[in-house]
Amino acid sequence: MLPTRIVELLHPYLSNAPRSSQSSDDNPAALSLTELNDISTYIDILLRWNSRINLTAIRDPEEIVTRHFGESVFVARQLFPTGAHAGTAALIRSAEQSPAPRVADIGSGAGFPGVPIKLWAPNIALTLIESNHKKATFLREVARSLTLTNVNILNVRAEEVAQRFDLVTLRAVERFADTLPDAARLLAPAARLALLITAPQIKTARSILQNVGWDTPLPIPGSKSRVLLVGRVEPGK
Repeated sequence: MLPTRIVELLHPYLSNAPRSSQSSDDNPAALSLTELNDISTYIDILLRWNSRINLTAIRDPEEIVTRHFGESVFVARQLFPTGAHAGTAALIRSAEQSPAPRVADIGSGAGFPGVPIKLWAPNIALTLIESNHKKATFLREVARSLTLTNVNILNVRAEEVAQRFDLVTLRAVERFADTLPDAARLLAPAARLALLITAPQIKTARSILQNVGWDTPLPIPGSKSRVLLVGRVEPGK
């Protein structure tokens, strides 16, 4: 897909996003040409693999951009407002001052939102947790093709993971209610949990994780019911 078309499709999800030094008035989505080309390559790989294994029910490339990439980059800019767009010098200073944020994407499947978050914020240390062997193999192919660094793909269930992370993301997983405690267990102190869910699932999340303080849900652009819900474990609860 042409980068110009990807920009058009992603514009509603990245409006008012910080602009990079490579952005211009005709690139309002604030994504560099490299990022746009990576998204295009990612789409090609996804479509090719999707003909063999069920990674997504969406087959139309433009709908893949809006439904999967749009939602993911919207989340990415909320969680990492500057991302790669702070400039090289700022990224170098950030890397020198603190270790890379550790991010885990549970039930990563086709890689959303984990891989787009990595494209937006390449300084993070990303772990993709996917129990399905074929899907984990797909994720390795994506990481290799996009030459992503500091990406770890774990072909295990979330309850088997021993590490702790600064951010844990969850999107479109089976057994949502059962997975929530495992997601919370992976949080380091003061870490964030980011859920891409439907509005009715907000009540479930608040009921099960009562020790988490939740931000106001953010509606996903273009969606009637999907939201981003971000929370942090509150000490003493």
